[in-house]
Amino acid sequence: MDRAHPIYIPDPGRYNTAAAQNGAFPDEKHIFESAGNRYVKRLCAPYAAWKTGGGFLKGMDRLQEILDKTRRLVFFGGAGVSTGSGIPDFRSAGGLFSMEDQEVFGDLTPEMILSSSFFYLHPARFFRFYRKYMLYPTAQPNAAHRKLFEMEKADILRGIVTQNIDGLHKKAGNIRVYELHGSVHENSCMDCGERYGLSWMLEELSGSDIPRCRCCGGVVKPNVVLYGEGMDKYVCMGACREIGNADTLMVAGTSLMVEPAASFLKYFRGKNLVVINRDETSADSRASLVMREDICEVMDNLKVPVR
Repeated sequence: MDRAHPIYIPDPGRYNTAAAQNGAFPDEKHIFESAGNRYVKRLCAPYAAWKTGGGFLKGMDRLQEILDKTRRLVFFGGAGVSTGSGIPDFRSAGGLFSMEDQEVFGDLTPEMILSSSFFYLHPARFFRFYRKYMLYPTAQPNAAHRKLFEMEKADILRGIVTQNIDGLHKKAGNIRVYELHGSVHENSCMDCGERYGLSWMLEELSGSDIPRCRCCGGVVKPNVVLYGEGMDKYVCMGACREIGNADTLMVAGTSLMVEPAASFLKYFRGKNLVVINRDETSADSRASLVMREDICEVMDNLKVPVR
C-alpha cells in the first residue's frame, strides 16, 4: 500500500453503507469510491483498525503483511511500552502527571521536579520524588520487549529508539537500543565521575536523602535527561541514522508530545509508518496503519517472519 495514499476501511460493526454515503466518518476530508456495496475512503486518513467489528484482527492482518515485507524495521517507543511491566506512563488517566501526592509534589508539577534547575536547587526533594516514582527495580520485560528481542535476533529489527529510562529493552536482550533520555541503571558522580548501578542507588537512597560518592563524597546524579538538559548527541545521531535507513518505522506507546525526541520522525523516508497507541498522535495522518490498541497485545499476536 502506498504510504502517500493510505486507505481507511470502515468497520461494518460501526458504520453501514448508508452512513458511508452520508459521510458519517471520523475524518471530514474524504472521497468515496463505490464498488458494489463496498465503500473505500481515500485521501488523508490512514488505514484505521478499530477494535469493534473485528477491527483488531483486520489491523493485525495488515501489520503482519507489512512486517513480512519489511527488511529494516525501527521501533520508536515511549512510556506506553512499559505499562505492561507495571510502570505507569505520564499523560494517560492514572499516569504520573495525574497523580496527587501533596507530600512529594507540593504545589509543583512532575515536570518542574524533574527539571535540571530543580535538581540543583532542591536535590533532596528531587531524589525523594525520583526514588518513589521513577525507579521500578522489580519490573520485568513484557510481551512487547520480548517480541522486539525476537525481531532483533531475526535481523529484522535494526534499532530501538526509546524515550524510556527503565532499561527494559536491554534487560530483554536487545543490543541495538538508543536510550534518548538515558537510563536509571547508570549513575555517575558529578565530581570525580565514578559510576554506579541501580542497586547501589537504591541502597544509598534507602539511608540517605542525597546519594554520595564513596570515592570523593560528591553528589551522584542519575544519567537521565532532565527537563532543560540536552540529549547525548551521539545517541541522537545513531537514532536518526537508523530511522532514516528504515523501510518501516513502528511508533508505539507514545503521545509524541515530548521534544526534541518526537521530531526525529521527520527523518523517516521509508514506505510504512505504523502507529500503535491508545490515543491520537501527531503522526496519525502520515501513517500507513494506525491501531488504537495496547502494544503488548499487538506484539503478543504478531509473528516474527522466518527468512
